[in-house]
Amino acid sequence: MWYHAKKDWDKAHHLVNNPDDATACWVHAYLHRKKAEVANADYWYSGADKKKPDVSLDQEWENIV
Repeated sequence: MWYHAKKDWDKAHHLVNNPDDATACWVHAYLHRKKAEVANADYWYSGADKKKPDVSLDQEWENIV
């Protein structure tokens, strides 16, 4: 999330590209939701055992952090 805040989506994505826990999957999902890649985000939310949230991206950021 730190790299994403620094506007380095690629680095942030690279760090969670092979997630090994639910939190990393959630971050991965958030990153794809941020890029409006809904199907990809939904896949990663599933890995995090979550549904796509019905909150703003800013609120989801707060929830993750």
